Amino acid sequence: MIEIQLMKAKLRFIYLLVGLAAIFSSCRTSAPRLDYQALARASILLGVDINLEDNHKLYLEAADWIGAPYRGGGDSKRGTDCSGLVYQVYRKVYRTQVPRNTEDLKKESNKVAKRNLREGDLVFFTSSRSKKKVAHVGIYLKNGKFIHSSTSKGVIVSNLNESYYTKHWISGGRIH
Repeated sequence: MIEIQLMKAKLRFIYLLVGLAAIFSSCRTSAPRLDYQALARASILLGVDINLEDNHKLYLEAADWIGAPYRGGGDSKRGTDCSGLVYQVYRKVYRTQVPRNTEDLKKESNKVAKRNLREGDLVFFTSSRSKKKVAHVGIYLKNGKFIHSSTSKGVIVSNLNESYYTKHWISGGRIH
């Protein structure tokens, strides 16, 4: 009788071990490893709340460019113009090569209404000198904010609702 009870106890123990092994081996996925310090820094630098479902790579890369000086024809953190910023961010975040000038960027993208912008979309503007021609481009982040290289301040985040940008707005663009 004791032998049967011992055998049943061993059998229950084996079932328990096999069950635990099955549970732990079937769940090989793990939560993504997030660099919370870097995301918090990016959130502060960009002035946006970064959520779990947001494109963290975009926000981290964008934050790395904040403060880079403006340089016509440049595309590095030592100095960049607006299309150079777009070129480098798209290369790094999306592994996509986009045109290097604003006019071609607009031609290569699908038009998007301001109300339908999504993070990573392009935003196009005219200048005071050329009322119809594309003169400036930025990358939309969220909540009306976009990153771009300003001729006077370098790489900054601005709001589409600022008077200058509402006055010079052309369209949004989504790279296909």
